[in-house]
Amino acid sequence: QVQLRESGGGLVQAGGSLRLSCAVTAGTFSTSAMGWFRQAPGREREFVATINWSGEFTNYADSVKGRFTISRDNAKNTMSLQMNSLKPEDTAVYYCAARRSFPSSMSERNYDYWGQGTQVTVSS
Repeated sequence: QVQLRESGGGLVQAGGSLRLSCAVTAGTFSTSAMGWFRQAPGREREFVATINWSGEFTNYADSVKGRFTISRDNAKNTMSLQMNSLKPEDTAVYYCAARRSFPSSMSERNYDYWGQGTQVTVSS
């Protein structure tokens, strides 16, 4: 059974950085597109970033473009999200997700597996 586990969340001041990681067990990670989503209190879950199976193609939400970087290491079955220049509006629970297919996607409906989430809090 495929399991995803996020780590790296925490409390940081505005302007700071955090690096989230997602470890994937079981399944075929190297052929799965991956993504990061987030959900702030009182809001729907939203797309943050996605990466295709090879890592060649990435896509970002406009709100994080230029500040966040998604990457993956297929040899280690891990995916990461480097978050720089953090803002209070980035505060949310961040989820990693995996697809049973190659191409990346911005839609959460296209993802088959989800982690439990990790809290990111950015103070002003």
